[in-house]
Amino acid sequence: MDEFRKRLLHLHLSTSSWKTIFTILKADPTLERLYKIPLANSPNFSFTDPSVQAAITYLRSTSIETNIQQYNNGKIYVLTIFDEIYPQALKETYQPPWILFAKGDISLLREKHLLAVVGSRAASSYAKRTVEFLMPELIESGLVIVSGLAKGIDALAHKTAIENGGKTIGVIAGGFWNLYPAETKRLAMYMMEKQLVVSEYAPESKPARWQFPMRNRIISGLSKGTLVVEAKKKSGSLITADFSMSEGREVFAIPGDILTSESEGVHELIQQGAKLVKSAKNILEELNLSY
Repeated sequence: MDEFRKRLLHLHLSTSSWKTIFTILKADPTLERLYKIPLANSPNFSFTDPSVQAAITYLRSTSIETNIQQYNNGKIYVLTIFDEIYPQALKETYQPPWILFAKGDISLLREKHLLAVVGSRAASSYAKRTVEFLMPELIESGLVIVSGLAKGIDALAHKTAIENGGKTIGVIAGGFWNLYPAETKRLAMYMMEKQLVVSEYAPESKPARWQFPMRNRIISGLSKGTLVVEAKKKSGSLITADFSMSEGREVFAIPGDILTSESEGVHELIQQGAKLVKSAKNILEELNLSY
């Protein structure tokens, strides 16, 4: 790992604030002065921001070499936004991660045709049948399935993609050494060997509630479109769909039972202009793919 990437990784580990890293990079694009600048009398840095001060203090009190060795031992790739393999689609989104930690087949990040599939953690039998119905044709078309390794639709999307001989990427909150939830840990471990799991949070990080909405922007940011299978009116799946809409990506929705709250979210998306999906063909046509 070259010196710039080491410094950027160290900076990333020092703060959870995207803007703090941006502030420091803007003042010192090569990060050559990262460990040299005094806390006072530094006009190029905004030390009025406590998070910047905290980051600099951390950088001076810890070494990055131990972290790098641990990640290497764990076969964890550290990808910076400046690396060639960093996905262009994600780079073009609002506040893309400065660092991605990846474990598994990183060649999947070079794939051009990715589809996010998200939905309820308490998926109904109808939702499960829908995923199983759509997946074979989606996989046959060459789509890589992206989801969040949550229980319910996320896990089903990953599993069904694998069962159909396809490729899939899991995006998690927290780090690889603190997988959550327990129900999908075995699947996540398998995907770290045979597929791909990514996170913007260091492997030693424990998942926090605020990280899940942030994780959703990566799911949508990697993908050409987002398919919402089943979702209540207020759910993480709708956050992912909102990210897709704001980035000009396609949003697809599976219509459900109008008498249940489990489908209120997808019906609202359809009212807002999401593509109503009755078959895989509806998705493939919008993405200019063919079966």
